[in-house]
Amino acid sequence: MGTHTDMDPLPVPVTRAGREGLAAILDDPGKAVLAFDFDGTLAPIVPDPEQARAHPDAVPALAALAPKVASVAVVTGRPAEVAVRHGGFAGVPGLEHLVVLGHYGAERWDAVSGEVSAPAAHPGVAAVRAELPDLLERSGAGQGAWVEEKGGFAVAVHTRRAADPQAAFEALREPLTGLATRHGLIVEPGRLVLELRPPGMDKGVALTRYVRETGASAVLYAGDDLGDLPAYAAVDGLRSDGTPGLLVCSGSDEVTELSRRADLVVDGPAGVVRLLSALTARLG
Repeated sequence: MGTHTDMDPLPVPVTRAGREGLAAILDDPGKAVLAFDFDGTLAPIVPDPEQARAHPDAVPALAALAPKVASVAVVTGRPAEVAVRHGGFAGVPGLEHLVVLGHYGAERWDAVSGEVSAPAAHPGVAAVRAELPDLLERSGAGQGAWVEEKGGFAVAVHTRRAADPQAAFEALREPLTGLATRHGLIVEPGRLVLELRPPGMDKGVALTRYVRETGASAVLYAGDDLGDLPAYAAVDGLRSDGTPGLLVCSGSDEVTELSRRADLVVDGPAGVVRLLSALTARLG
């Protein structure tokens, strides 16, 4: 985990690659892309995803920092419009060039236009959605599970409300994988959630494409869940190609794999906000 001093509130990454990434961002912020997951990173995790909202200080912190860097992006598995609404990102001074890459990059919302662009939905998603109620009813583990529809691009089954959330998660994993496979989808596990979505959609693909599109010379990515691992891998790949990067984990006791791979671990969304504020202060 990063350390703090009274003279310098900016946390210090524990890895050399992370320190190089942070230095590159500070040296030329105008060419840096800062990208963030939404749930668990900018917004606290809550039992009902529909009630998720950005940390109250997240949008002001992003708006203060965004004009100092090349671009700020939110990369999420949620529909772009939902992330914009739950985040409160629209019409915020300072966030005029924010981009939200929804459905793992299949959708894109630009603050400049306020519009969402998206391809056609995968037919397997509709088929899975139709079969899910029966599957959950037949499975005792499905009791208490909650289905989140993601605009025709994915379906997520949450077990956080079940009597034994972890047991329900493990019991549903195999039948949901079978259902997904029959319809050409994959299952992406997360924090007490199993998401069924088309292959080839992940945060790594979205992040790499966006960094290359912007011509960024440095990148920061912050996430909290297993779905963020492809973005971590993308930053590793960009580093190998000569683009410095900083991997930030919005710390969680539920998922430790990210914290082990991160250059810097902060204390959840509140810690992400403090990091944004420290970066803004350093950039002046």
